[in-house]
Amino acid sequence: MTLEEVLKKYQPVIGLEVHAQLMTKTKAYSSDINEYGSAPNTNVSPTSLGLPGTLPRANKSVIEYAVRLGLATNSDIRKDMFYARKNYFYPDLPKGYQITQDKTPICENGKIQIKLDGKRKDIRLIRIHMEEDAGKSMHDQDPFNTLVDLNRAGVALVEIVSHPDISSGEEAYAYLTEVRKLVRYLDICDGNMEEGSLRCDANISIMPIGTTEYGNRVEVKNMNSIRNVQRAIEFEICRQAEIYEKGGSIRTETRSYNAVNNTTISMRGKEDAHDYRYFPEPDMLPLKINQEYIDKIESLLPPLPNELFDKYVEQLKLSEYDAQVLTDTKEIALFYEEICEHTENYKSAANWVQGDVKSYLNQQAISMESFPIKAKNIAGLIALIDEGKINNSIAKQKIFPEMIANPEETAESIAKSNNWIQDSDESSIEQWVKAAIDNNPVQVEKFKGGNKGMIGFFMGEIMKASKGKADPKSTNQILQKMLNE
Repeated sequence: MTLEEVLKKYQPVIGLEVHAQLMTKTKAYSSDINEYGSAPNTNVSPTSLGLPGTLPRANKSVIEYAVRLGLATNSDIRKDMFYARKNYFYPDLPKGYQITQDKTPICENGKIQIKLDGKRKDIRLIRIHMEEDAGKSMHDQDPFNTLVDLNRAGVALVEIVSHPDISSGEEAYAYLTEVRKLVRYLDICDGNMEEGSLRCDANISIMPIGTTEYGNRVEVKNMNSIRNVQRAIEFEICRQAEIYEKGGSIRTETRSYNAVNNTTISMRGKEDAHDYRYFPEPDMLPLKINQEYIDKIESLLPPLPNELFDKYVEQLKLSEYDAQVLTDTKEIALFYEEICEHTENYKSAANWVQGDVKSYLNQQAISMESFPIKAKNIAGLIALIDEGKINNSIAKQKIFPEMIANPEETAESIAKSNNWIQDSDESSIEQWVKAAIDNNPVQVEKFKGGNKGMIGFFMGEIMKASKGKADPKSTNQILQKMLNE
């Protein structure tokens, strides 16, 4: 069955569990350095190795980052909580258990809003909780053995668990895009799925349309991009539908996604909570935070993407497309915000950021922080155009490159020093127009014979003669008048 055929008969029910690796300097419960790309097994200590006699201690930054995320998702922040042990054996989990939160997650009942096909939908969150990462098993370094790198063991995570409110692979893609955008805006995670700093497990089931009882769910793991999450979900929806169509039943299990052939394969039966033998972590004291601490963190939050999106559409009157592009990355959004402090031509500012500025960043393979021109100087360039002192072509082809080369110079100083200020004096324009008409009698006859396209020819000749300084609007009016005399 194709996906389209399946969706006519079955309703997908999808919940996502997202692990975000926090950008703290040290690990969650030890002073080991948290650094991606170090030589294997160098960022370890007796504590992260789980050696007897070691004691964990809470990392304050982990708590702060979790509260940031909770506030940004409109979650309830718990003020009294305790840590828990989640017991299971895995080769790269040296302690044999993970320090996490079970009955008392730090955040509950939040939501993340997605936008799809011009519609908005809130995906409810069950919980956000703090925990530590396991190490990493390496299967491609030795032909005969699996090797273990414990640098990642103990690195701080938050797990974001959604309700099964997601109804398609497309919605899952939109949700994960928003999660990644949010953690990047908050500066708590770099959101890099390829490096494993943002990881997603999908719980997927389907049920016949019109029914209310959920089917057995399957958990799918090992998806290393947002696009692969969507592909894995869509494959799994079709796989489950085919089993139901043949009269079979779905086994509750954990499956692994193979991106090469776009399939999922069975890994093991799905564990239930009792399999992990959760109990309060005896080596760590209960955690208490107060409202003053929460309020302080809230006061330092940056502008959030959905807030900026609404502002750009409702207050600045930009299109939803413009607002989406501008809020895709925090650095671009903040640069645009700064330009808007110096100009009221918000649409022109959006065009410059999305066009010439982003094009330069892409060509040079640099981030917004390395862009040489100050936001107020971009606003100054826009002002020159709005005042009729320069035209768009001069701005883009001549002044903008000069501003890149000389970032301390303003657009106006560059335009004046190069004699690029537009001439709107009618007598000067009339001379250029008259010369163009006198020098091109054949084209004049073509115009008078009905070829209105000759206007473009004459405008080009005038701009050449004036070196781009003739004001296009005034020039066009004078040209039309003189040709029709």
